[in-house]
Amino acid sequence: MVISERMFQIMDERGMTQAELSRLTGISTRTISDWRKKKTNPGADKIMIICEALGLTPEELLEGKSDYENRESKRQKAGIKAEAVAEAHLIEVYRNLPENMRRRLLAYMAMLENTKGE
Repeated sequence: MVISERMFQIMDERGMTQAELSRLTGISTRTISDWRKKKTNPGADKIMIICEALGLTPEELLEGKSDYENRESKRQKAGIKAEAVAEAHLIEVYRNLPENMRRRLLAYMAMLENTKGE
């Protein structure tokens, strides 16, 4: 979906006319109409003005993602990073253990694996 299609979809959902968008943004109705008819996108200089008028973030308009989706994506990436850090720490601790403690730890892990479903 091109940016202008997303913009018009949002306008339609909100019951906003091209004339209203023109009034809110100062962009001529002819220009807005051209975007719809020709399925072209507004220039970069117009994106922020349109976002402000529609109450959207640039990500919501450009990518079609809501603030919630953007935050969730960032949280997931942070979670993956935190998990990788924790795993790296476990490996470091394991490597620094004496051989007899490594064997004990591996035996304990094997026991835990066998009792997962309990």
